[in-house]
Amino acid sequence: MWDPARFAIQAIGLTKRFGQHIAVDAITLEVPRGSFFGLLGPNGAGKSTTLAMTTGLLRPDGGNIVVNGLPVWPDPTAVKAGIGVVPENLLLFERLSATEFLTYVGRFRHLDPDQIEIRTEDLLRALDLESAGNKLIADYSQGMRKKISLAAALLHGPNLLILDEPFESVDPVSQRSIRYILDQVIAAGGTVVFSSHVMATVEELCDWVAIMHLGRVVRSGLMAEVTVGERLDDVFAQVVGSDVARPPTLDWLSGQADRTERYGPTGRPEPPGPPDRTERYGPTGRPEPPGPPDRTERFGPPRGQGKSGQ
Repeated sequence: MWDPARFAIQAIGLTKRFGQHIAVDAITLEVPRGSFFGLLGPNGAGKSTTLAMTTGLLRPDGGNIVVNGLPVWPDPTAVKAGIGVVPENLLLFERLSATEFLTYVGRFRHLDPDQIEIRTEDLLRALDLESAGNKLIADYSQGMRKKISLAAALLHGPNLLILDEPFESVDPVSQRSIRYILDQVIAAGGTVVFSSHVMATVEELCDWVAIMHLGRVVRSGLMAEVTVGERLDDVFAQVVGSDVARPPTLDWLSGQADRTERYGPTGRPEPPGPPDRTERYGPTGRPEPPGPPDRTERFGPPRGQGKSGQ
């Protein structure tokens, strides 16, 4: 059942619930060693939750998962030491510069100080962050934050990278640099797993792919076996359902019939008029103003009226 010599990641029966919602539903997922593996799915399919459980960031409610031959749970410490991760939500030390941040990560990973310095310089140069090395991360753009997070994941030279949307907000030139770096990881015998919504990128880079939908793996295998001569985005649309592939048509965008047929030239219903209050208040529609207060009960009749005949 478990074959760590063949698979960098094996998950069997992996399950995660949030209240009544089943985010990951007893999935089986196998990532071959040395593969460039793409994990796809629409929003809410369970991709990020699966990766979080794989990297020891989120405890599963059921099933087992083995990474690099080691069980992730109940103690993920040993697994974390051998992998590099770019999570969905980037939690960085905002008041450190990029150089300071990578130095901290290197010490945390117990790297030699000279090794930290050399690798930090190499990574900043490769990811086009060399000129921003002494700039606070708090002042980085989202794309720069993504790149420094990737640098931290690569610093200790892991043989397994797990990346959640690594190309998001990254400029095209930097994307080419990242692809070259990831190709180097594969060429050295490592494994790369990443999730993405960009089908063209996945189809170009990956040799293996899995598609998740509603918390389940609905298609998985070699890219050529999954696509069978079709484009990946077409296969994806078929697998997740036609309701996702073909949204409703907005006729008004193309100048076709719209709500004017129902509501007239404005396309909006007429606002309601003022309420008819004549039934309650008579022709004026307003209540009669109140007369002067009757004070006879308190003070008696007006002066002079009670002494007539005197």
